[in-house]
Amino acid sequence: MNRLFFYLLIPFFIACGKEVNELPYLGNHTEEGGKVEKYYEIPQFSLLNQDSLLVSNQTLAGKVYVADFIFLQCPTICPKMNVEMKRVYDAYQTEEDVLFVSHTIDPKHDTISVLKTYSESLGVDPLKWHFLYGEEQVIHQLAQGYFMQAFQETNAPGGYAHSGGFLLIDGQQHIRGVYDGTNSADVDRLIQDIKLLLKK
Repeated sequence: MNRLFFYLLIPFFIACGKEVNELPYLGNHTEEGGKVEKYYEIPQFSLLNQDSLLVSNQTLAGKVYVADFIFLQCPTICPKMNVEMKRVYDAYQTEEDVLFVSHTIDPKHDTISVLKTYSESLGVDPLKWHFLYGEEQVIHQLAQGYFMQAFQETNAPGGYAHSGGFLLIDGQQHIRGVYDGTNSADVDRLIQDIKLLLKK
């Protein structure tokens, strides 16, 4: 399933400036006359978190956040992804402008109560790290909006195939980075890149 991570790495990006420390804008941008008129933004969504609170684009507006797509019965990449996401969370636990969003791609098993129990087991702030629940088709379609993949796959361990990427989203809901959530070195890069966005 790790190969699905590279789905986003098809050239969907435009560098946003000439500075070495400037992060690119990723996605399919709106262009006119060969110039970018509007950078790609995350699609509109409205889902419930582990406390049954509504979380939408408006909830995350103005915040830097890290997103991924997981399921708790995943026997392969998800346990490693969750460990790495917790590491990023710990690095920014006291930074109010950084949030975390994990979408379950298996709402049949990952009910709101299951997500709440898991969140509590991690000891995280539910208003800082949202575990999002919604209809399976809606979540899978939203994954595509992040240029990730998530779908049922009978032959895949756990019954689902999905991308293992972490996505870095800025306060205007542009995708600014994608990282291998199973690779500690790449996650180290994510931790550093968050600092760049916070300086803006």
